[in-house]
Amino acid sequence: MKLVKVIRRLFGPKQHYIPVFIQQSTYLQQASEALCRMTETTDEAQWMLHEKEVKACEIQGDALLTEFHEQLYESIMASIRRGDMQTIAMSMDDFLDHINDSAKSIRLYRPCRIDPQIKDLAQYIAAEADALRKVMEMLTDPRRNYAQIVLQCERITELEHASDDVFAEYIGHIFTNEENAIEVMKYKNIAESFEAATDAAKSVSDIVRKVILRYID
Repeated sequence: MKLVKVIRRLFGPKQHYIPVFIQQSTYLQQASEALCRMTETTDEAQWMLHEKEVKACEIQGDALLTEFHEQLYESIMASIRRGDMQTIAMSMDDFLDHINDSAKSIRLYRPCRIDPQIKDLAQYIAAEADALRKVMEMLTDPRRNYAQIVLQCERITELEHASDDVFAEYIGHIFTNEENAIEVMKYKNIAESFEAATDAAKSVSDIVRKVILRYID
């Protein structure tokens, strides 16, 4: 039986979107943790292994999103409108795609080293994924959990701002200290992929905050 149908049977029609969001956030956590492991090594065999983990999460996330879309416009009762559910789900899928792109960038460019700033960016991505998991769990009752949802969204904003600072410092660092132009472009492109992932996480939290404001009056 397909995953969403199993979820709907377990959780019932009124809240069927919540376990879907939670499952998406689980894939985000798993993918971001694998990305962190990629930054802890320069062994290409390990890179391949961890990239496959990230890709597996991305594939499962795509399948879940497709199934979700198929079920979305059935006659269901939900505390959040269909369009808002779709926007949240697609933004999380976009975040997962960016994590996958970050993992691919390491395999593609094969850097001789993984600088501390790249490791920091990976940790920020993982922390954002963790915060999003908490947010999705609290969407069962957005009115009652509003303050805590906002707190986690603010945490994501802070993480994204911190990642911007690390990214800017790192770009300056490599252009100042790396003499090989090809290597400069490698590290720059890797960093840009990671930084784009942190931006994608903030986009999810911004969307969630905008959506729940409609349901707390």
